[in-house]
Amino acid sequence: MTTNTPIGIMKHNIYLYRYKRRARRVENKKFEELIEWGGMKKDITFLVLAGIGLLCSMLDVDMFEIDAAWIAVILCGLPIILEAVIGLVTEFDIKADVLVSLALIASLIIGEYFAAGEIAFIMQIGALLEDITVARARSGIEKLIHLTPRTARRILGESEETIEAEMVRKGDLLRVLPGEMIPADGVIISGETSVDQSVMTGESVPVDKLPGDKVKSGTMNQYGAFEMKASCDGEDSSMQRMVKLVQSTDADKAKIVGIADRWATWIVVIALTAAVLTYLIKGEVIRSVTILVVFCPCALVLATPTAIMAAIGNLTGHGVLVRQGDALERMAQVQKITFDKTGTLTYGKPQVAAVKSFLTEFSDERLFGIMAASESRSEHPLGKAVLSSYQKKYQCMPEDVLYFQMLPGFGVSAVVDGYRVEAGNLRFMKQCGARFEETETGARKDTAGENNPWNGGELTDYLNKGCTIIYIAIDGRPAGFLALSDTLRENASEMVSSIRNQGVVPVLLTGDHREAAGYIGEKVGISEIYADCLPQDKMDIIESYADGKEYVCMVGDGVNDAPALKKAYVGIAMGGIGSDIAIEAADIALVRDDIFAIPHIAALSRKMMKTIKLNMIFAMSVNTIAIVLAMAGMLLPVAGALIHNGGSVLVIINSALLLKWKNE
Repeated sequence: MTTNTPIGIMKHNIYLYRYKRRARRVENKKFEELIEWGGMKKDITFLVLAGIGLLCSMLDVDMFEIDAAWIAVILCGLPIILEAVIGLVTEFDIKADVLVSLALIASLIIGEYFAAGEIAFIMQIGALLEDITVARARSGIEKLIHLTPRTARRILGESEETIEAEMVRKGDLLRVLPGEMIPADGVIISGETSVDQSVMTGESVPVDKLPGDKVKSGTMNQYGAFEMKASCDGEDSSMQRMVKLVQSTDADKAKIVGIADRWATWIVVIALTAAVLTYLIKGEVIRSVTILVVFCPCALVLATPTAIMAAIGNLTGHGVLVRQGDALERMAQVQKITFDKTGTLTYGKPQVAAVKSFLTEFSDERLFGIMAASESRSEHPLGKAVLSSYQKKYQCMPEDVLYFQMLPGFGVSAVVDGYRVEAGNLRFMKQCGARFEETETGARKDTAGENNPWNGGELTDYLNKGCTIIYIAIDGRPAGFLALSDTLRENASEMVSSIRNQGVVPVLLTGDHREAAGYIGEKVGISEIYADCLPQDKMDIIESYADGKEYVCMVGDGVNDAPALKKAYVGIAMGGIGSDIAIEAADIALVRDDIFAIPHIAALSRKMMKTIKLNMIFAMSVNTIAIVLAMAGMLLPVAGALIHNGGSVLVIINSALLLKWKNE
């Protein structure tokens, strides 16, 4: 049927209205946002006009030739009736709107315009609360696509050509320059560099790469130029697969059906049966209409959105942004919470954890100063971390460096106070002739003596803690080392203990290596640990929990966490340091990165569900009493509407108590 006929136009408009009310997805996101904002303003305007009409009707203000309550009926009631009709005709979908429509029509037939207008007004308030509460998730696919490589440098003999990244084919030889994004998965053929892999693994420091090492698309080449051989086609690269993962999980979460709609079929059957029996027994239409009025599930409609809005208001004061209206309903069922490590349980910024000197003429403090001076011109994140840690500890700048050279994939070389300083990895030390020979316990075999800080396996201890080691040579002699580590958030262990006390199992799910993951897990009290996880691995683990009928919440901050955040029953992202894509993929965002808000979210969600159940019991009790009175002829439609809508007010008050609720 085309939309240029009256019936087609009406049907098109009704479907558009239903889309706005039920927050259904459309392909055009900008059009979706425009409809949502425009519909919100329209609802508010209609409510104001309907409220004025009801007030005029109640005060019997003679402003119109008809009862002013018709304003509320037309603006707020007519869309409900149309939606109920469309649902019945097209899908045989019996929801709360059906019973509301019956009560509206019956009230209008017997001339109870105020009762009809009041019902429509209350239902419109519930719809507005639903629109405000249920915010559609933004998948963040567009931003994720911006992280995918656009072009690649393909080597053809002695020449080089620039092609689209999607055109890369398995076996192609590619050249990657410093500062460029790696266009495809592959293996380095020649050249040495450092690669920022945080987008894929979440590792907080770049990884040195040599010929034979694997690299992944979407990661950033930082310093050295290199040539690589593609191991797959461009469209099958790691980043493209992650885009597909996020897209595939976007529609996995089913919306929780409203309580009133869930019970609508039974409510409609019971209401109609009671109304018909009352009419057959008493022969009074007004009693039957009153039963339909008091049976209207206004309080049930308000039971859920009012509690959710109050809980969201509570969380706002704790720096928590709820992006999905039903996220808290799902959070109440969560049995496990999986945490990313870097940037979530830790700050995601390496800091100097220890400085050890081997030479008696250099104290630890002096070696730290020399090292900070050597790194003062470095652009490497580790070099910046060394300089920042020195400045923070001693509140001063290190001495000037007379010579500086950065060697990608190895370290730095500098001249400080007349000393030749080399700092970097063990390969670099061997090239410089500084032999850091170790036994299995970590003790050096040289003449450093019993005061050697490595004796007793101290280096091994730092490595087991997941620290990154920078070795230092001065004038060709092994001089010592710096250990850098990610810093654990101050309240991480208390947070884990708190969620455990609520009966929720914490799990560590990280792309970092096993030693670092094990150390952090031990520090915070998490025994279930998965390390070396790529985005697909994280999502597979989340899916395995779901297959085992376990409801899982995922907490993360990086792009690599986005598929898992989408796949999880509830996703929580770090809103301050977290990537935009992680936030877009999540249901809840921690605006201030305060992970101690997570136990409060879990406890509040359970309290909210208890409040909703209490609201339901109260609403049904009030309706039952009102029905008995209506059947006995002790209630008329207007009085019945006032009584059962008074119950709606009490439901709102009970929900409002969540605004100030605290997790003891």
